[in-house]
Amino acid sequence: MNIADLDIGEDKSLLLVDDDESFLRRLAKAMEKRGFEVEMADSVAAGKAVATARPPAYAVIDLRLEDGNGLDVVETLREKRPESRIVVLTGYGAIATAVAAVKIGATDYLAKPADATDVTNALLSPEGDLPPPPENPMSADRVRWEHIQRVYELCDRNVSETARRLSMHRRTLQRILAKRSPR
Repeated sequence: MNIADLDIGEDKSLLLVDDDESFLRRLAKAMEKRGFEVEMADSVAAGKAVATARPPAYAVIDLRLEDGNGLDVVETLREKRPESRIVVLTGYGAIATAVAAVKIGATDYLAKPADATDVTNALLSPEGDLPPPPENPMSADRVRWEHIQRVYELCDRNVSETARRLSMHRRTLQRILAKRSPR
């Protein structure tokens, strides 16, 4: 998508909520170059305050924040401005929660690290249309790891129960869980 071809609309307001300060600043700068009027928040409390006082047309909200869950910001924004387009960013093992985010009103979700082009495509994709595939999709190893993390979370982090449900030896599962996520 060419930056000159973007159709953001009349209201160019964009709320970015993320507790990773350097990522937040980089994304804000990139989104401003694309024509958005960016407001930043680094916590659930700050995000909810902006969503209540000045509900934006667009929002990009990290799921896990130091002071809570980004879904609280999504809910507040949905109450104040139901037509806003919201993209939820997920990191470590949070795909299941991202699906919950879509159910409560997020337009789309992206796995971190997402770049500004992926975010812009997700925000501006026509209603009901899928955005174009990402330039750097998750590897098969990463998808497998995300699935294991999802089942592990759904089993309340019980290794034995997770291993049983995945038909996997408990020690094998423990080794997988001890490693960092694949790229």
